[in-house]
Amino acid sequence: MGGHWLPIDPSCPSWWAERTAGRPFRFVELANDVNNHMPDYVVRGLGEALDQRGKTVRGSHVLLLGLACKPNTSDARETPSARVAELLLAMGADVCAADPHVAQSVPAPAGPLNGIRMVAATAESLAAADAVVLLTGHDAFDYDAVAACSSYVLDCRRRLSGDNIEIL
Repeated sequence: MGGHWLPIDPSCPSWWAERTAGRPFRFVELANDVNNHMPDYVVRGLGEALDQRGKTVRGSHVLLLGLACKPNTSDARETPSARVAELLLAMGADVCAADPHVAQSVPAPAGPLNGIRMVAATAESLAAADAVVLLTGHDAFDYDAVAACSSYVLDCRRRLSGDNIEIL
């Protein structure tokens, strides 16, 4: 499940339940709340990991892998990855992103993706990053290279393993 409609459509069963039964569908509301706060959770976890490595978010070079809402798609509307990037930029990080499906150049003004430098996920770009954050599990990513070339990876998709990998 995912896409730009995800934050909106799950609210429909809650609205319907409240209208017909007189009670809100709290489970859906709680799930929406958790989903809405995941970007904050990711950035907080990354900040703690950088701190453990003697770095701060400010001034760190962070490479985000995946901007699309779902793997193997180009739909970046309402993507939580944009919020992760926005938070990191506000904290002073140097943020770039690699996504083989989302346009390699994001024209200004591009809304939530504006200010994100697009790069390819090469051995050089992975090695140059203080932290790599896997946000969308595209099949096109070379996960062996991500694990081998990155000094630290925050894996939000449970696709990697290794001493330099932290699973969120």
